[in-house]
Amino acid sequence: MIVLRKIFFTIIPLSVLLVYNFGCNYKFNQASVPPEIKTVRVQYIENKARYQNQQLSPQLTDKLRQKIVSQTKLTQVNNENADFDISGFISQYDVTTSAISDQQVATNRLTVAVNITLVNRKTPGAEPKNYSVSRSFDFSATLTLPQAEQRLNDEMIRNLTDEIFNKIFSDW
Repeated sequence: MIVLRKIFFTIIPLSVLLVYNFGCNYKFNQASVPPEIKTVRVQYIENKARYQNQQLSPQLTDKLRQKIVSQTKLTQVNNENADFDISGFISQYDVTTSAISDQQVATNRLTVAVNITLVNRKTPGAEPKNYSVSRSFDFSATLTLPQAEQRLNDEMIRNLTDEIFNKIFSDW
């Protein structure tokens, strides 16, 4: 019983201390935002890849905006006065063979890469931060690229959005 009391009275104060010390940044789902950052602008993510998936840019941009607003306390703005200004472009959208079976292509791999730039206007003299995100998605070689894109679209958008979000908001 005495041991339990010692543990209880040691753990509770330590827990309060840890919460207090880490309270200077707020965190949601591993997102950490400096307290002075209040607004964000997510510019349209352009598609500069050789192959143009017409749905990818607008859907990725929209999903990233939604994720930032729903998982942080940042307010979305559409002007140049945002505390965080996020821009980027799709730099790669390529299909390659990833598996061969009985001397025939069995699986193809779609690789998508996105380059993101974060400008922090609240920190004087801060250099823009550049992030590169690349994800691969395998699909059966019996599918055409448009068929594969249709099946993979939600997964591509979700994974790329999560990866971009984590790169930006876990760096603080």
